[in-house]
Amino acid sequence: MKVYQITDPEFAKYGRIISGYDFSGLIRKLKELPMSDGVTYVAADPALESLPVFKEFQEGFYGEIPAELGYCLGHNDALNGLEYHRGSEVNISASDFVVMVGCQQDLEEGFCYDTSKVQAFYVPEGLAVEFYATTLHYCACNVTEDGYRHGTFLPRGTNTPLDAGFQAKTEEDKLLQAKNKWLIAHPDGGQAEQVPKTMYGKNWTIKDCEGIS
Repeated sequence: MKVYQITDPEFAKYGRIISGYDFSGLIRKLKELPMSDGVTYVAADPALESLPVFKEFQEGFYGEIPAELGYCLGHNDALNGLEYHRGSEVNISASDFVVMVGCQQDLEEGFCYDTSKVQAFYVPEGLAVEFYATTLHYCACNVTEDGYRHGTFLPRGTNTPLDAGFQAKTEEDKLLQAKNKWLIAHPDGGQAEQVPKTMYGKNWTIKDCEGIS
């Protein structure tokens, strides 16, 4: 799999780089967080949300609707699954990493997905990257033994537990694994049994990627 730069035109259908905000203080805080041997995700972190840039970004980028700021960090080397949200996700890179993404429009009947359509992009430290609501994405892949880390902006409540008693009424409802989190998985990805295993093809790993720099 070829790895594009996040600045390459091939990324345009998936998202864009955000400018105009000072994320330096947020990046410093993210670098202070203890690294995980696996993957650690926190939807909303009060310490990060106390930074001035959180309010600025919520008011500007999210148009004054409630947003959350958390983080994801750890060690991951494979695609494993793909998720999407109703609303953009913005990652603030506090390390270099690779993201593997696809288009929601390529989901087939039964929410099946051919992993040959996945594309990989190298994200250097220090960027704010928007992933559109129609972009399939999941955990980043680390490119060094030090792991990866990024801040995560999302609409408020995303990736928090579903209300008790939630019952799926449609096929898409069956993908809902948390609030505003629709998730499919690869059969070889080690996901929980309740996650639909509708991805087929290669479960790409960082070792399959060419052109990482």
